[in-house]
Amino acid sequence: MFTGLIEAIGSVSKIERRGASTRIAFGSPWGLTEIKAGDSISVNGACLTVVGVDGKTFTANVSNETIARTTLGELKPTDPVNLERPLTPADRLGGHLVLGHVDGMATITERREDGGSITITFRAPENLLLYIVEKGSVAIDGISLTVNECKGNEFSVTIIPLTSERTIIGHKRVGNKVNVETDIIGKYVQRFLSAQQREERPSKSGLDMDFLAKHGFK
Repeated sequence: MFTGLIEAIGSVSKIERRGASTRIAFGSPWGLTEIKAGDSISVNGACLTVVGVDGKTFTANVSNETIARTTLGELKPTDPVNLERPLTPADRLGGHLVLGHVDGMATITERREDGGSITITFRAPENLLLYIVEKGSVAIDGISLTVNECKGNEFSVTIIPLTSERTIIGHKRVGNKVNVETDIIGKYVQRFLSAQQREERPSKSGLDMDFLAKHGFK
């Protein structure tokens, strides 16, 4: 489990295609004493398992499922990546609960700078937008961000200068794709309500205010 607070920017050192999976080596600021085989590392928001460490380079296997669902399949040697190690019991939860299980990808449609900050708008598929709400949390390439606005098939976030400096988001441009993980709490709420709808069918359209109030959503 992660917080969405990126610890460092690493880079792709080597990519090997191996049948049903891809092995990628990443350069990082952490050495042998800080990470080991079996550890989990969030790379651009995708939770990967370390299979080997050599100095300050770690290697991870990336399955075809992860390649299909994330932007990791588009990485090239020397590309920068966001890195975060897992949350420990003693850490402060400064972002939000991020599992490192990427739900899908979104595409940048607008990038606007304003007073040092950057407002970025993304176009996302409907299955992601279902869980993205105004002032809610979303992880973009592993970065915990607050949603400014949702409109149609798009949503926007604001990137403060510190986040732009310490992550790769500041270098993204219109047309670039990003990994998106929606809020886990929203997923569970939607699943619970969907199950209740099937059992009780409160209205032709599904949810209504009486149904929500009955189940504690006021």
